[in-house]
Amino acid sequence: RPRIRPSRPGAVLLLRLGMWLLVAALLVTGSWRSPALEQIRRSGVLRAAMVNDPTSYYLGPAGYTGFDYDLVRDFAAHLGVELKIVLVDSPDAAHDEVRSGNAHIAAIASPVTDSRLRDLRFSRPLRYRTPQLVGRTGNAIPDDLGALEDTIVVAEGTAYVEWLQELEAQYPDLQWHARAGTEVEALLSEVADRDLALTVAGSDLVAITQRYYPRLVVRRDLGPARPLAWAVSATHGESLNRALAHFLRLLGTEEMARLRDRYFGHIDRLNYVDAVALATHFETRLPRYREHFERAGESTGVDWRLLAAVGYQESHWNNKAVSPTGVRGIMQITEQTAEFLAISDRTDPDEAIDGAARYLRSLHGRLPDSIPEPDRSWFMLAAYNIGLGHVLDARRLTASMGDNPDRWVDVRQHLPLLTQPRHYRQLRYGYARGPEAVQYVGNVRTYFDMLVWLTGRDESPEPVSPQPREMRPPRSQDPLSIEQPLL
Repeated sequence: RPRIRPSRPGAVLLLRLGMWLLVAALLVTGSWRSPALEQIRRSGVLRAAMVNDPTSYYLGPAGYTGFDYDLVRDFAAHLGVELKIVLVDSPDAAHDEVRSGNAHIAAIASPVTDSRLRDLRFSRPLRYRTPQLVGRTGNAIPDDLGALEDTIVVAEGTAYVEWLQELEAQYPDLQWHARAGTEVEALLSEVADRDLALTVAGSDLVAITQRYYPRLVVRRDLGPARPLAWAVSATHGESLNRALAHFLRLLGTEEMARLRDRYFGHIDRLNYVDAVALATHFETRLPRYREHFERAGESTGVDWRLLAAVGYQESHWNNKAVSPTGVRGIMQITEQTAEFLAISDRTDPDEAIDGAARYLRSLHGRLPDSIPEPDRSWFMLAAYNIGLGHVLDARRLTASMGDNPDRWVDVRQHLPLLTQPRHYRQLRYGYARGPEAVQYVGNVRTYFDMLVWLTGRDESPEPVSPQPREMRPPRSQDPLSIEQPLL
């Protein structure tokens, strides 16, 4: 018979210690093999790996915000658990957190690539992104990518690395480099500052960044639009992915469209000349009126930068502006409006800005209670431009066509119909320049975003606070029928 040697006590102790250390490590990393959804419900925490960038997740003065953050916050609430953010430097790093078990989900809308599909499972597409080759004005490139003299620099740990590798099959002489320890937004800034010739970025981030760096220019698209999705582990994330799919079905296409519109629906409003002009006027003209805007915002609860954005749309902050129709001053106010708002001098910036702020707040309060923020503020701006009555007509028209009258993205699609007789003749307040209102709101939203960025996001980005201070009422009743534009 084979002899059985007795084990030594020291070896047994070491073995047991090793087993306990292994169990502890698994508990810390969360990489045990039970399904992810079970882990989440047991711990009461959803750990989401996220990247800090303007298309996904960032910390503003009013708290965390961003397309992906809003969505994952609501998903955690749907599961009835606490959300914990695991902040990483890149989408690849977010995916690594999922692979290691340190995060349950990579809540960053990132491209679905062949290499990622080996050990990850993706949600349905949340949005789409076109990879674009980005340079700066005055720096033309040849049509043939293989003939580029400059090296394309991209951020390591992004899908652009894999896509450039694919392009190499078509352009063997393509020169490119993946830089470690950097972000796509930083590379775009380098291109704008002439420190770098070319980079590759997604169409959404490019459009956002061009508002702040107007010298950036898209040289060409590098292929079709790619789907962007969240990722879970292929090993034990199937149950979590099913729960996410159920959540997205409950959320519906309308709410997803509203979320996309909130963050991306107005980012391409400015061209190069407009962006440069606003940045210049921010330095040369706004300082003369900033205190007036801040004071009016403080008294009405309307973000002063939204007031300034309206003023820029109206006059480019020129208090001497006079239109052919007789409106005057920085806020371009008519005589009738000045009388209603108790403004004795339309060219007095303090009176004009304060009056415009009071009227904006009034419109905000007269809208139906069912309209939430931030849509409520966009409706307010449309009413400021063409009149509350026409906005209410557009809501009725939107509802009659089966869309949601409380969502700006829906009403925006129907406002242009107010110029068509077959529609406006059926409405209470008749014809209106609906397309103008759509353009007006888009412009003001873009100016507002730029002012938030230029002022360093040092204040709350909410356009209108829910509880304004008590406002000074006008001295007379509103002489204007609500179907007429105020300004």
